[in-house]
Amino acid sequence: MLRPWDFSLSREIDPRSETPIYLQVVHALIQDIRRGRLLPGTILPSTRAMAEALGVNRKTIVLAYDDLIAQGWLETSGTRGTFVSDRLPEPVSLKARGEADAGPSRSPDFSFRAVPPPQIVYRESSCVTFDDGVPDHRLLVTSSLASAYRTALQSATRIGGMTYGDPMGSNELRQLIAEMLSTHRGMVTTPENICITRGSQMGIFLASRVLLSPGDVVLVEGLSYAPAREAFKAAGADVIGVRIDKDGLDVEEVEQLCLRRRVRVVYVTPHHQFPTTVSLKGDRRSRLLDLAGRFGFAVLEDDYDHEFHYQSQPLLPMASYAPHRTIYIGSTSKLLLPGLRVGYLAGPRDFVRSIANEAAVVDRQGNTVTELAVADLIKSGELRRHARKALQIYRTRREAFASSLQNAFGDAIEFEAPDGGLAFWVKFRDQAVLDEIEEKGASCGVKFLPSRCFATPPHCDRGLRLGFGSFGQGEAEEAIRKLRALADR
Repeated sequence: MLRPWDFSLSREIDPRSETPIYLQVVHALIQDIRRGRLLPGTILPSTRAMAEALGVNRKTIVLAYDDLIAQGWLETSGTRGTFVSDRLPEPVSLKARGEADAGPSRSPDFSFRAVPPPQIVYRESSCVTFDDGVPDHRLLVTSSLASAYRTALQSATRIGGMTYGDPMGSNELRQLIAEMLSTHRGMVTTPENICITRGSQMGIFLASRVLLSPGDVVLVEGLSYAPAREAFKAAGADVIGVRIDKDGLDVEEVEQLCLRRRVRVVYVTPHHQFPTTVSLKGDRRSRLLDLAGRFGFAVLEDDYDHEFHYQSQPLLPMASYAPHRTIYIGSTSKLLLPGLRVGYLAGPRDFVRSIANEAAVVDRQGNTVTELAVADLIKSGELRRHARKALQIYRTRREAFASSLQNAFGDAIEFEAPDGGLAFWVKFRDQAVLDEIEEKGASCGVKFLPSRCFATPPHCDRGLRLGFGSFGQGEAEEAIRKLRALADR
């Protein structure tokens, strides 16, 4: 098999040295093994390839390999070739003799800001994972995606899309998203109002960079999306939680806070509030937009899963009523696959251009081929067909998940089946039961977001957000059974 990279030694070979070249190779390879660069089992180049890489005679490498095999540093196999021995002649550490520790585990000699781990949850094969509302990747027909990528590659090659382009993203995809927002979500927008991002989180981060300065105030829902809060804090903002109830954000409290502080941004998830899943009622939406005009703040509307609504016709985005006061963030992650990393931000043209300029500082541009593949899925109607099929499946899974939760926990929990989205918000009547579940979860192979990660001071409500979309019915029943067992141990 052709090696992906040419091999090199960490120590330079000096043909003018009094030390024979083969011994220089021996010492260099031993040093690389001792310092952890070449781990046991690592396959070395053939003698011919190593000789060509170092510019020496092949016989020199044969001598070096024979010496190392005799010492026990290397082993050879007729079919596998020459490789670092699994039984080294001495214990090794990540440093060479006589040298300072140079291994990857060493602390750096420079100062840096230690960033805490993000409040996210992802699947591991050894664990049962309750995500925060992720779609089932198995529902998307792989052949459709493969076909879309083939078309995208051909198109990108034809139009010169394999080189650098506009950091706002593919014009074709922006045009299609603008049409979708206009037709399906009541918004008046053009490609110049759209910037493609690598998911909704990138859109939130870019918006915070362009909107905020240190000391600015951002209001968020009292229970909210932790990565968004962290993006605002990274911009130096003071983040304050606002009470929410069964009708969503308390806009009267927003007004009172605006009278006391100069608020720059109000971040909301009005369609399916994260994490509680409630919808912001129409009168509160109107009132919030009025307050935005009165106090001059931007409404950052995160519509992360608009497509999945099970009861009635979903409310139109707030951005459809006041595009000059809102920044609208959407994503294809819930509709297609999170791994595709295609989201978008819609807003006033000059603001969106500033977003693209900011994006270019950290991400010269997105993945043009993926953007064109998503565009092809939209144009071909495959995205719409997939959405319809997925909606029916998720509706069934939602009902089954609710039944399994009720059967497993009974009166120990409170929840309502969500009108939309891919997750349940579950509260525990006895906080001690929740404490027990959280304390034992990781050690018992059950993962979920910690209950305290949603609360934004001064609020301190707790609950579990349990995604159901990525579970088949049998998988969901088993996962809920294991979750319930944590409280019984």
